[in-house]
Amino acid sequence: MTDAVPTTTAADAIAAAFAAAGTKRIYGVPGGGSSLDLIAAAKARGLAFVLARHETSAVIMAATEAELSGTPGAALCTRGPGVGNAANGMAHAALDRAPVVLLADGFAPAERAFATHQYFDHAAMLAPVTKAQLSVGQMAAADAATQAIGAAMAAPRGAALIELSGGAAKQPAALPARVAPSVPPVPEAAAIAAARRVLAAARRPVMIVGLEAVDAAPQARALAAALGCPVLVTYKGKGVVADADPLFAGIFTGGAAEGPVLDAADAVVMVGADPVEFIPKPWRWEVPVIEVATAPRALPYRQPAAAVTGRIAPALAGLAEGAARSAWDVAEIATLREAWLRALGNDPRRGAGLGPQRVVEIAQAACRKAGFDPRVAVDAGAHMFPATTYWQCARPVDLLISNGLATMGFAVPAGIAAALHDPARGALAFTGDGGLLMGLGELATAAVLGARLVVVAFNDATLSLIDIKKDARDLPEGALGWPRADLAAAMRSMGGLGLSASTEEDFAQAMAQACAAKGPVLVDVAVDPSGYPAQIKALRG
Repeated sequence: MTDAVPTTTAADAIAAAFAAAGTKRIYGVPGGGSSLDLIAAAKARGLAFVLARHETSAVIMAATEAELSGTPGAALCTRGPGVGNAANGMAHAALDRAPVVLLADGFAPAERAFATHQYFDHAAMLAPVTKAQLSVGQMAAADAATQAIGAAMAAPRGAALIELSGGAAKQPAALPARVAPSVPPVPEAAAIAAARRVLAAARRPVMIVGLEAVDAAPQARALAAALGCPVLVTYKGKGVVADADPLFAGIFTGGAAEGPVLDAADAVVMVGADPVEFIPKPWRWEVPVIEVATAPRALPYRQPAAAVTGRIAPALAGLAEGAARSAWDVAEIATLREAWLRALGNDPRRGAGLGPQRVVEIAQAACRKAGFDPRVAVDAGAHMFPATTYWQCARPVDLLISNGLATMGFAVPAGIAAALHDPARGALAFTGDGGLLMGLGELATAAVLGARLVVVAFNDATLSLIDIKKDARDLPEGALGWPRADLAAAMRSMGGLGLSASTEEDFAQAMAQACAAKGPVLVDVAVDPSGYPAQIKALRG
């Protein structure tokens, strides 16, 4: 005689699977159908529900929490327009390697016999940005949940879709079996030995550290110390080796600014640096590359001389064992780092507003003075270059960014999720006015939640990064800009504290007030964008 399998509803089986995987919250914008059943089931399983104002924001929040916690993120939406709105967030999760499952209301087979209202093929639409598209009804709820979570968490991490109709959500279902977490395999000893031989032949190696190294920061730092070599980090790898570390040499994007470091290298150790993190320019350094990654790259920028795949931490420990110190000198690395910083200096003509670099520096100084230690979320746009360059990071995921997709509208929802994940640290969001206006409603989300979030809005009434790219094109008036919006007033209208600044003194005072606040604050900063073109030319060539 065997024990009976515990039964419940499909909605509860899905909620139970996420609870068992360590998920703490579901973010979303509900509709009819299965949404309310899932929210109720989540509550019963101890999962909070966070109501976003837009589905893309909800997925970005889920992706951010997944990156910070290492557990699967969950987002929820209605059918049709809900899935359509969520698509950009799902593309972010896919290209920024964040494990997210979207729980979408679906159409029951019987409905498809007559329903066309709001119908399109959700799975086909999201197939390019999801690793699995599953439907409860075509398979058991427990199987759909465990398979979707497994696909999202498997290296390289990404997104998955589960469709669940209102009728299917209420159907009896078995509880999911406990599934072991998905982890990369142990690297092969022969692969580590081959990589060590390549490294031993190098006298001037350079490390490039990316998003997959976040969970192996101690080992990455130990390898850098053993080699005594320069370390470049990607945007998502910032903090794996601290900005204050003497071996830190700058940020790697594949552009021009970091070129002098790599021009002096005779080998490159790519540590968890995913090619999706680089700008689309050919690899131009003809030196051996050692690739350390969780899984083989579908499209490597350069065929590696040695490749170690699997868990990053033991791979790095193996490379560090017996590694000879390089010929690099700390003073030489300091000279290269200082030249990189000078090249990326944002020195505007001092027209109306502050220089963007000074905005970042004053913001960090105010945070340090107040004892406020926020994670920083950075939106896409011209302001991201001074923000990523001059904000000093000490730990992994001190800086959050949409790099693989580079979507606008990222910083505020990411900051909200970071503040919920770690209320003691809170978050600071650097955003342009364009990105903020795309998702302005999430200021209301932050206010309702009482999130400890400081939003610094670089307000220049222009799509500055696109404006730089127009060259001599004769565009219609208003094609790349708009009347300056009163963003501080918008924040106040949604229940938060809104402040404005147009001088360094004003901004320092506003930041002091913002750092002392318990709830969300927006500081609307009039910035002078005139320094951006030179900075971007220095960065990308």
